[in-house]
Amino acid sequence: MEAPVEQLFDRLQTPEPSVIIYDTYLNWAVAMGNRRNIPVASFYTMSATVFSIFHNSDLILQNRHFCSDFPDPQEKEQLISYIPGVPPMRITDLPTPIHGKGQEVLPRALEATKLLPKAQYLLFTSVYELESQVLDSLKEELPVKIYSLGPVIPSFNIEASIPEEKPDYMKWLDAQPESSVLYISQGSFLSASNAQLDEIIGGVCDSGVRFLWIARWEVERFNGCGNGLVVPWCDQLKVLCHPSVGGFWSHCGWNSTKEGAFAGLPMLTFPLFWDQTTNSKMIVEDWKMGLRVKQKEDDSLVTREEVARLVLRLMDFKSEEAKERRRRAKEIREICMKASEGKGSSEIDILAFIRDFSRR
Repeated sequence: MEAPVEQLFDRLQTPEPSVIIYDTYLNWAVAMGNRRNIPVASFYTMSATVFSIFHNSDLILQNRHFCSDFPDPQEKEQLISYIPGVPPMRITDLPTPIHGKGQEVLPRALEATKLLPKAQYLLFTSVYELESQVLDSLKEELPVKIYSLGPVIPSFNIEASIPEEKPDYMKWLDAQPESSVLYISQGSFLSASNAQLDEIIGGVCDSGVRFLWIARWEVERFNGCGNGLVVPWCDQLKVLCHPSVGGFWSHCGWNSTKEGAFAGLPMLTFPLFWDQTTNSKMIVEDWKMGLRVKQKEDDSLVTREEVARLVLRLMDFKSEEAKERRRRAKEIREICMKASEGKGSSEIDILAFIRDFSRR
């Protein structure tokens, strides 16, 4: 990819670009910008917390908290609190390449964060108020200017962007009672094992809670479950903001995490890989707007009985615990909304970034 981009820049007429915004993992973009004397902005598509964890990998190594240092899996349950600005978390809540799955991509992740000081700017899609401590710590540690631009939601006017002819799943949602539907999505690329999926499907069906489930294959697994709708795709943000949706079961990818926060929905977290474990911890422990479904890192099954219990617990409106969780979810939504409004933290940072690179 580097060579075609270099050729494109060679063909560009003056004036030259004011700034190059690159995905943090495209390491070659930094050197290209520096050679051409064009400022570069690293665009990090995960949370600031995850960035800080990789940035402080030397501390993790010094404390012997990499995967190879844990012959006993129970040791991963211990809390660590030495990463600047990051609230205490279990080792198992760190991104999985550090302590489990995906170690083959760890060198690239570490290299990307180590190259960051050669850029001029660092952009996060997070909301400052949701990660203020870690963002402040990074601003002290790094020699680059940092901006938080989140939640980076495509459109605040959700209703206006719905086409005149609604898809069938939106019509189905229109017919459901307010806050009665659990929206379930395990992501586009990775999923749980077949045995675990059977337990999840069985538990959701047994709960009796209405659901809208995104499943791209093996829809026959849902046969006999009459309390929901299964579709291969949907416009997730519009679904999450629909008044009939009252909960969100998520794999905790960063975009889904932000959309759930923006929609103000209590969440059931079922992380599988990479940054999802860290995002799950933030949802449940830091933002206090969710419940963990998958508690352990190992391959032990979450039973259908436990799934049903958690679904009913999340979709409850009567207990004080449930009321507090919904209150927190709404509070998080307000934080996201205000950040993107005029004079909000994200609006201020977007304008500051434009002003800063325009001055060069």
